[in-house]
Amino acid sequence: MTDTTTIAPSKALLLMEGRAIPELFGFVAALPTLTALAPRGDGQPVLVLPGLTTSDRSTTSLRSFLKTKGYPAYGWKLGMNFGPRPGVEQGLIDLVHKLSDKHGRTVSIVGWSLGGIYARQLGKMMPDSIRQVISLGSPFGGHPRATNAWRVYEIASGQSAHDTDSHMGGAISAPPPVPTTAIYSKTDGICAWQNCIEARSDIAENIEVKASHCGLGHHPAVVYAVADRLAQPEGAWKPFDRSGFKSVIYPAPSYPV
Repeated sequence: MTDTTTIAPSKALLLMEGRAIPELFGFVAALPTLTALAPRGDGQPVLVLPGLTTSDRSTTSLRSFLKTKGYPAYGWKLGMNFGPRPGVEQGLIDLVHKLSDKHGRTVSIVGWSLGGIYARQLGKMMPDSIRQVISLGSPFGGHPRATNAWRVYEIASGQSAHDTDSHMGGAISAPPPVPTTAIYSKTDGICAWQNCIEARSDIAENIEVKASHCGLGHHPAVVYAVADRLAQPEGAWKPFDRSGFKSVIYPAPSYPV
């Protein structure tokens, strides 16, 4: 489904990443509406993973909102995300087990960019402990250099961007065996959107938003979609419903299945 010839987003889109700041202000302004409209789920634990070279501070807005909807939302507590360095894989596995044991529930994972790749891999490695996976602008398909961050990844992680089969859990393009939602933006200035979408199936879907890559963790449309996905009853996963007011905010898919 993804195109191996896809190139990185244009310089124009990269420059537009400055939208992330007004998108944060938009989130703050939209909080009363989001709080009123976003559904409340059954309170399963939610683990939120940050993107490359960011920390739990970057996911504060999303986690804080999820807590107001009754979810015990956690950061990864592994400091800055410098890629799959030694200790990251085991640290994440241990954390999922800890949260699952603490709450006596399976864990939902939301991952932003590289964090979403970790989330998908954990879904493959520990499907019995993970309820669902939601990725935000995560480039798990296509050419590994179809991103404007691949050089940063190689410097930060000490690994080649081409080394996509040695990640924890194996090849990153393979879908997890748990319900999976990929949230993406066609105006993403960091990662080619074509590489951030799932092959749709009975347990996999894509939701398009109009946002910057750096704003995906706090954009109102993303926050609502995450809350909507988390609110589904366990074992009764259904695709995102775009009817009503949501049809104006969330475009219908316009790419081959």
